[in-house]
Amino acid sequence: MQIPGLLIENHPTSNRLYDVKIENKYLDKIKDQFDVFDLLDIEYKPFLRFHITDIFNKIFDSKIQNFVKETIQDRQRGAFIIGPEKMDPKKYDADFLVKVSTALTHLIGTPNFDSMAGNYYARFEVKHTDNSDSYLRKAYKKLDLHTDGTYVKEKTDWLLMMKMKEENAHGGESVLLHLDDWEDLKDFIKDPVAKQNFIWGSPKSKNIDYKIEHPVFSKDMNGKPTISYIDQFPEPSSLEQGLFLNRLSESLENSKRHMAFKLPPGYSIFSNNHFLLHGRKAFQPSPNMTRELLRQRGIFYS
Repeated sequence: MQIPGLLIENHPTSNRLYDVKIENKYLDKIKDQFDVFDLLDIEYKPFLRFHITDIFNKIFDSKIQNFVKETIQDRQRGAFIIGPEKMDPKKYDADFLVKVSTALTHLIGTPNFDSMAGNYYARFEVKHTDNSDSYLRKAYKKLDLHTDGTYVKEKTDWLLMMKMKEENAHGGESVLLHLDDWEDLKDFIKDPVAKQNFIWGSPKSKNIDYKIEHPVFSKDMNGKPTISYIDQFPEPSSLEQGLFLNRLSESLENSKRHMAFKLPPGYSIFSNNHFLLHGRKAFQPSPNMTRELLRQRGIFYS
């Protein structure tokens, strides 16, 4: 696939995953035009998000939009990573990276309001010490495979996670698992418990004051299986539900089909949330380690 300004290859870990590098001369063009807009204005005026997306798309001869849409919605792919050909953190600062992430997501849809952050995106740090109420910020705990949006009423079609910066960090590799590659998929979707509604809640930091019900597995419009699951938030209401979730967690974590890789600073993972699970390996202890991440998740344009 040829798109001016993009270097597109298969990722070394899997032919399902594209590795996309933005040529620096194109990234500099983007920055020159994005610097006109203050990030606060983009946060307060939603229409500006669409305006910078249009600028972004046109810099790539209006071809990047189709690439993103086709890749994310393609059941055979469903994900890609994207970032600068060469990262310069002084030039490509945090505000610029937020704008780039905004342009990428608005090519295919609109982000859901992120209650944890009170914005259309969330930024959070992973450090040596942590007193939060979820695994998200706990550097030395493995973040098991999961999908996003399990505990909210809004639909969550896609997810973008960007590594904005990282210092003194060893380990913490990103992990993906395509549902169709999972060895035990057929056994689990045939289990009667898979069709039951589970109660899903969330810790206080998520700022969600309700609970919802839905099964772990569903089907898309083509009859293909989809999954909505995270290990920390289901509230099993029977022994059979609790044991089902335990077997599910063990099977996903023991799969031999994981895609595991180090995500460079400035790079994003953009994935379909219905059939790609994501997680993170634990970091090695380091008192000075820090990582800042950005998250957007939302729905496809109808």
